[in-house]
Amino acid sequence: MSDLRIGISGWRYVPWRGDFYPQKLTQKNELKFASRAVNSIEINGSFYSLQSPDLYSRWCADTPDDFVFSVKGPRFITHMRRLNDVETPLANFFASGIFQLKRKLGPILWQFPPNFKFEAQKFEHFLSLLPHDTQQAKACARGCDGRMEKSGYLDIPARGRVRHAVEIRNESFVTPDFIALLRKYKTAVVVADTAGKWPNVEDLTTDFVYLRLHGDKALYESGYTPAALKRWGDRIDAWRQGSQPEDAHLVSGKSGRARKSRDVFCYFDNDIKVRAPYDARKLLQRFGLDKHLAVAPGDLRGLEL
Repeated sequence: MSDLRIGISGWRYVPWRGDFYPQKLTQKNELKFASRAVNSIEINGSFYSLQSPDLYSRWCADTPDDFVFSVKGPRFITHMRRLNDVETPLANFFASGIFQLKRKLGPILWQFPPNFKFEAQKFEHFLSLLPHDTQQAKACARGCDGRMEKSGYLDIPARGRVRHAVEIRNESFVTPDFIALLRKYKTAVVVADTAGKWPNVEDLTTDFVYLRLHGDKALYESGYTPAALKRWGDRIDAWRQGSQPEDAHLVSGKSGRARKSRDVFCYFDNDIKVRAPYDARKLLQRFGLDKHLAVAPGDLRGLEL
């Protein structure tokens, strides 16, 4: 059976308080609540700055046993260094404690800015540096700066896979050469709904699919209609069964490797007007996954704090 994760991008938003989050919920308990209303969350804080092993360990402890996090890679690598001389920054990231999430660690998301253009040689070098199992990740982490050598920084399991997904926002990536590189390095291309602002690419490049739904009418704002959610649910059904939607937006003329199933990770990022958690819940309901969750939006019942 494929694993289906539907959730939200981040969880700490002021407008959500007293709406998605119950009025009396304290800020320190927001992750506990959100992780019992959806079955996966993207960690956004790791994009802005390196977190700590203690913090990842706390997030792991605050969430249900069967929960999964995706972790957003640092913008220092993608936006500031722009993939130049990133060996040590990558080591710092893998030494920052993400493996304290233990079995709850899902894919790592690498998001690139709109003004970052595809350069095959540079991009392949970056992909070649990414660890795909925990042994490789530990070897990478050993190259970190001394400041990263905190308690638990090398507590990385001896066995386990590490998955990566790439989100692009420049038309120069819409080329078969980019898709070929992702397939070579077993990395997913993010299927991003961006109200038509940035490329929509749905090529299958590895054994899972990663979706980010930013809003189909207004970026980060608009909610999804029942018809829109049905469309995304139908696409998820196809991907979970190892196939493609008939109207898939493909860059490469070659189909992805045939599989019996694919895992799917879907995150709503239309958070400005408190749409994301409600849209995520509706899609969870489509697949009957809401029945296994402890709380509903705005309702403290079933949550022990």
